[in-house]
Amino acid sequence: MITLTEQAGSKVKELLAAENNPNIFLRVGVRPGGCSGFSYGMGFDEDVREGDHTLEQFGIKVVVDADSYQYINGLEIDYKESMMGGGFTMTNPNAIASCGCGSSFRTAKDEGKAEKCDD
Repeated sequence: MITLTEQAGSKVKELLAAENNPNIFLRVGVRPGGCSGFSYGMGFDEDVREGDHTLEQFGIKVVVDADSYQYINGLEIDYKESMMGGGFTMTNPNAIASCGCGSSFRTAKDEGKAEKCDD
C-alpha cells in the first residue's frame, strides 16, 4: 500500500485541480536508473492498465503499475515546504540505500541500474 500524508494529499489535490481534468489521477512508479539504481516517478495519468494497483486516499486516486509495486509497497509520500521551495519526499521501507537527494534507491533484492550522479 502507498500512503500519502495529509500535506502530500493537500498538494496533490491542488495540482489536480489546476489540471482541470476530472479523469486524471496520480500515478506513482519507479524506473531503472538514478544514482542508487531505481528512480521514483510521479505524474498524472488517465489510463489504468491491466495489473495496476489502485487505491484512494483523501479523495485522490493513486495508481501504481505491477512492476513498480514490488519496490514501493509501503511507500509514504510526504510534501514539505522550506525556504528554498517545496517538494515531495519518499520514505520507502524497501530501500536499503538511497542517494543524497532522496530520488533514487535500491532494495535488498534488486540493485536496479545505477547511473553516474550529476554533481
